[in-house]
Amino acid sequence: MPLPRDIPSYASLLESCSTTKNLRKLQQIHAQTIKFCISHHDFIRAKLISGYASCAQMAAANYIFSLSNRQSTFLYNTLIRGYASIREFHRSLSTFCQMLVAHKPIDCNTLPAVLRSIAGISALRLGRRVHVSVLVNGLANDAAHSNALITMYAKCGDFGLAHKVFDKMPERNLISWSAMMGGYAMHGKFTEVFELFSRMMDLGVLPDEATFTTILTTCSHGGFVDKGNEYFEMMEKGFRMRPTMEHYTCMVDMLGRAGRIKEAKELIEKMEVEPDEVLWRSLLVACKNHGEEGISVRGRHLNAAEIEHEVDAGLSLNIDTDQHLTTQYTVGNFLCSSSIAILFLPQSLELLVE
Repeated sequence: MPLPRDIPSYASLLESCSTTKNLRKLQQIHAQTIKFCISHHDFIRAKLISGYASCAQMAAANYIFSLSNRQSTFLYNTLIRGYASIREFHRSLSTFCQMLVAHKPIDCNTLPAVLRSIAGISALRLGRRVHVSVLVNGLANDAAHSNALITMYAKCGDFGLAHKVFDKMPERNLISWSAMMGGYAMHGKFTEVFELFSRMMDLGVLPDEATFTTILTTCSHGGFVDKGNEYFEMMEKGFRMRPTMEHYTCMVDMLGRAGRIKEAKELIEKMEVEPDEVLWRSLLVACKNHGEEGISVRGRHLNAAEIEHEVDAGLSLNIDTDQHLTTQYTVGNFLCSSSIAILFLPQSLELLVE
């Protein structure tokens, strides 16, 4: 049966709401789909689930999912991807478990989101089992799966398998290179990040804004101030990219860690956009660590007491985040030892990737 003619246009509107994270507009269009009796269609439900998930309204997304009489692979994928997109990795994997228990077949859109969630909780053992499933289902040459595997292994610190997947790719794209560099950066392998970047450039693969964020973060955490300045200049003058807030924050953090507070202040003064809270906190942490009693930037003055208060607030936020990640890791360990493990074929991963 062909789709009712209203569905494509409403699906497009819902997709737009998902992209812009416009919850109010999403709810209005949802009401219209109910009014015109098309909200029950799987395609519309998938767009609604995706839209509510992008707006971090997973209760609504779950409710719509529960209304479906035929919970297809398509709808499961949307929910799994929705949880992964808002970093609810344990719920994403729990939904994947439910999908397998319900005997729903996986398709080419299932495992990349699953691997992203596995990377989020560093559940390497589970990731290796999903890798087996990728191989057995003939998806190893698909770029999306290969990139997801590289990201998962790199974030979990298994660079041996990350490189095996990377080297076996028929054609590597920017996402592949960025995944490897991001993993190395996360684990403090700074030299490898720079080597990969140079190799990528030599092969004619051009970096994007996200690539430079990874490079500048590496320079910041590794203390490579001169290199960081060179890459920032390369981005601006060599590739004609306008720095984003993330790039400025990386630079301020890098200069601040090195005690070059004056240069950090000068950079902030030159910014074409107003600094956000994250950038200010990077500067304030640097001021505290290097004994600055007060600071004035862009008409804003903070004395020592205010600096102390802002930094303490940031530390409290980091502690809460660490506790949340610990909870996710515990859930990941549970999944690795649970019945999900036996749902995958038991072939040796080492034999399959040789």
